[in-house]
This record gives sequence, C-alpha cells and structure tokens, in this order.
Amino acid sequence: MSPFTGSAARTPRWEHLRVDLTDGVATVTLARPEKLNALTFGAYADLRDLLAELSRERSVRALVLAGEGRGFCSGGDVDEIIGATLGMDTAGLLDFNRMTGQVVRAVRECPFPVIAALHGVAAGAGAVLALAADFRVADPSARFAFLFTRVGLSGGDMGAAYLLPRVVGLGHATRLLMLGDPVRATEAERIGLISELTKDGAADETAQNLAHRLANGPALAYAQTKALLTAELDMPLAASVELDASTQALLMTGEDYAEFHAAFTEKRPPKWSGR
Repeated sequence: MSPFTGSAARTPRWEHLRVDLTDGVATVTLARPEKLNALTFGAYADLRDLLAELSRERSVRALVLAGEGRGFCSGGDVDEIIGATLGMDTAGLLDFNRMTGQVVRAVRECPFPVIAALHGVAAGAGAVLALAADFRVADPSARFAFLFTRVGLSGGDMGAAYLLPRVVGLGHATRLLMLGDPVRATEAERIGLISELTKDGAADETAQNLAHRLANGPALAYAQTKALLTAELDMPLAASVELDASTQALLMTGEDYAEFHAAFTEKRPPKWSGR
C-alpha cells in the first residue's frame, strides 16, 4: 500500500477495536467479550480502515489480532448483521459483502506479518479472519467453524474458498466449508490450519513473542516475502521465478542486505533497519 496520504488525519480513536502500539508491534483486540467478540458493521469497517492506516504509516512491523474473553470471534453478530441484512436491498448487500472481503484483502496485502492469537471459538467470519493471517497461534481450547452453509449461505465467504484450499488442501477445505463442522485445535494442527499449538492459555503470549521477533527482523524482507506468497498463488512458474528475481535484485540494493554482510564480517548480530 502507498505511504502517501491526502488530507485525512490519523484516526485518534477506534470505536470498535482496542489498539495498542508498542515497539513496532500493533495489538488489535476484538473487545466485545459479552458477545464472544461478534463482529458488527462498524467493527468490519474499523478493521478495514485501521489496516490501511497502519500500512501507510510504516510504523508497524508486526500485528497481533486477538479476542478478549472466552473466545477469539464468533463471527458476524446475529442481530446487528444477519437481522439487518434481511432488510437490505441488493445494492446494500453487495456493499456489505464487498466490505467484508476488503478486510480480508487488507490482512493479506498489508506490508507486515499478521498473527492471529486464538483461543476458544473462531467461527464464521472469525474463522476467515484467522485464516487470512500469516500465522495462526492457538491454544488447545481453540476451535474453528466455517458456519456459512449453516445459515443458508455459500461456504465461499470473504475469500474462504480461495484461501482455505491453499492452506489445508481441497479435500479438507471442501469438508470444512460445506459441512461447517467444528475443527478443534489438535485436528487443526494436523491439517495445517494452525501454525503453532501452545500450552493452555499461552496463545496471546506466544503470539506476542513471535510478533516482537518479527518486528526486530528485516521488515522489508518480510514484507516482500508476504507479497510474493500472495501474488504467486496463481502464477505460472516462469512468472514466479521472474518476479522472485526482480524482487531479490531490488532487495540487494537495500541497507539490510549490506548490513548483514557487515555484521557477518564483524562477527556481530545484524542491526536491521527495514530498508
């Protein structure tokens, strides 16, 4: 995303999210614990806009997405979203569904790693938000459920039919998106849906440790790796290796590449600048 901004000022307060920025790590917490962090129209819009702002500012090197209380996110709020959509016309419904997809695109396209810290339920849209993250760190209480067919809708919501087969394979993705059955942490680890299974109650701490490790690393190299992983999902090999070559040539002109050589020569740890 471009770092250039227009007249709009930075958002001073996010109404639907809790946001903390420390040492290059943004922690974004879904904070409706009484509703299992069910998403509202405002929460979707805040996530979309927050990720765009953080991407432009270039002050964030890693982001942790977490949920307060008993679970990560139970999906869209039944009353505030499902009930409301029943009264919308086609244009309004298309605007809403496009917005939810924009959130997933923002997670995939932001120039920093996103880590989902998971405990309890990650259902519906909550499961897709976790799926869109670069890392999914979960404790044994975590369970995923792609519930869209259970409410009479397509399982291919918010990009799930694109992302899930690429993470767990077509067979598992078909089962999870069609049936909507819950997947507990041990099975999620077995099929590759989570990146790391932690001890009880340790997902948040583990996610923070990983985020700070990433924030202290070569940020530009991570950003380009993430961009290539997303861009090359649908590329033929010839286009992929050409894009890899162009990216490496650019990074070889960067400060971090020279810094690695200097640090290696001087027998010291690199001091990454992210440039």
